[in-house]
Amino acid sequence: MSGPAASAVTDAPVQDQRAAVRTELRLSGKTKGQRLEQALSLFSPILLLVLWEIIVDVHLLDRRFFPAPSSIVDTFKDLLVSKELLIDVKDTLVRVLVGLVMGTVPGLLLGAAMGLSAPVRAFFKPMVAALFPIPKTAILPLIMLIFGLGEMSKYVSVAIGVVFLVLINTMAGVINIEQIYLDVGKNFGANRWQFFRTIAIPGAMPSIFTGFHISVNVCLLIIVTVEFVGAKTGIGYLIWKSWQTFSIETLYVGLVTTAFLGFLAQLGLDALRRVILPWKPEPR
Repeated sequence: MSGPAASAVTDAPVQDQRAAVRTELRLSGKTKGQRLEQALSLFSPILLLVLWEIIVDVHLLDRRFFPAPSSIVDTFKDLLVSKELLIDVKDTLVRVLVGLVMGTVPGLLLGAAMGLSAPVRAFFKPMVAALFPIPKTAILPLIMLIFGLGEMSKYVSVAIGVVFLVLINTMAGVINIEQIYLDVGKNFGANRWQFFRTIAIPGAMPSIFTGFHISVNVCLLIIVTVEFVGAKTGIGYLIWKSWQTFSIETLYVGLVTTAFLGFLAQLGLDALRRVILPWKPEPR
C-alpha cells in the first residue's frame, strides 16, 4: 500500500499517541490545580491564626476582647477535659438533627407536590411567599408559649427554619425537570406515588442538596439563638453563659465550635452528594 492511504494508516497510531499525551497532560494539570486549591484552603486559616496570635502579642488587639488563639485552645482543652463542651455539642446536635428531619419531610412532600401540580402550587405559593420572610427567631416567644420550654419548642424552631428552604428548592428542582421524563412516566402509567418516588425526587435531587446546604447553616443559626434564652445546655447556652460571666475565651470556644460543626456538615453533604449524584459534577 502506498500513497495517501498508507500515510494515513501510518499516522493514525501517532495521532492516537499524541491525543493520549494531551489527555494525560490535561488530567495532570487538573490534578495539580486541585492540589493547589486544597493547599490554599488549608493554608489560609492557619495564616489567619498566626497573624491573629502575632497581632495580640504586639498589643495591636485588646486581649480582653480578642484573646490569642493559644489561650482559646487552652480553654478548649479544659472544657473537653471537664466534658462540658461534649455535653453541649451533643445536645445541640440532637436538636439540629431532630428539627432537620421534622422540617425536611414536609418540605420535600409539599415541594414535590407543588412542582408536579399547578393547582397545588397556585394554592400554597401565596402562603409560602407570605410566611417565609418572617424572622424565625421573632416567633420564638409564640413557639415557647405553645410548646413550652422543653425540647419540643427547640425542635419546632429548627423545623420552621428548614421547611421553607427545602420546600422552595424542591419545588424549583421539580419544575425544572425536563418534560420528556414526565411524558415517559405518563406513557408507562405511573401513579402519583411513582411519579414522586422515581421522577420528582431523583430529578430534583441537585436542587434539594442545595437546599440542604443552606438548611444546615440555618439550623445552627436558629438553634444557637434559641439556646440563648430557652435552654440550660447547648452551644448557645455556653456562649450566653460565657458572656454573662465575661469569660471571653469560652465565648470564642463556642463560636469556633459552631463554625467547625458547620464546616463538618458541609463536608458530609459534599461526600453524600458524590455518592447519590455521581453523574453531577462538583460546583466550581
